[in-house]
Amino acid sequence: MNNLFLCINFYIYSMSKFSVIITAGGIGKRMGSTLPKQFIVINGKPILMYTIEKFYHFDPKIQIIVTLPEEWKEYWEALIVENDFKVPHRVVSGGKERYHSIKNALEYCYGDYISIHDGVRPLVNQQTMKNCVKKIRNFDAVIPVVAVSDSSRKKDGTTTKTVNRADYLLVQTPQCFKKEVITKAYEQEYHKGITDDASLVEQAGFVISTVDGNDENIKITCQTDLHFAELFLG
Repeated sequence: MNNLFLCINFYIYSMSKFSVIITAGGIGKRMGSTLPKQFIVINGKPILMYTIEKFYHFDPKIQIIVTLPEEWKEYWEALIVENDFKVPHRVVSGGKERYHSIKNALEYCYGDYISIHDGVRPLVNQQTMKNCVKKIRNFDAVIPVVAVSDSSRKKDGTTTKTVNRADYLLVQTPQCFKKEVITKAYEQEYHKGITDDASLVEQAGFVISTVDGNDENIKITCQTDLHFAELFLG
């Protein structure tokens, strides 16, 4: 009976289609660079290429969609030629906010399940991806999280107070959704309270499930992050 259950699960997985939207619309303000951070080169290759390759190596059949600012699409094409980059992907123009970029990209997704990932998170590992893919078949939305390891304090007016760090989790990407769930969530109007895709899905009335992420899966936003990534991508 167990073998039959495993075979059915494998068949469902193999017949399912997966899409990933990789958002790369940042302009690198906190990095202190005139070059958008997704194009910064680490050990001979732009950060965005490492990120795209992570998903391609995980599943060569996955549909990869990359959102880029319109004014940087030509630059990306030049990088593809320069680096002889062969991973198939589709580029979609980004919008004013991340919300608008994702909404544009959703129009092109054909997957039964859609993941959304930050282009400057090149250190996501295979296990985190497996955790998400395994669980999303039975839930509406799945996000990877890691525990807070440092002591934490909460602002309270002009002072701060200690909080129990066990009550808090750090959210990572890829955030994974059933197609009908993320599509429904993006029917809502944009507002500044949207912090990520999971928050928008939650506002639409769906429940968010979590899986273990990987500690090194940081979002590269400053020079310190860049040095950290150089060590792992060496």
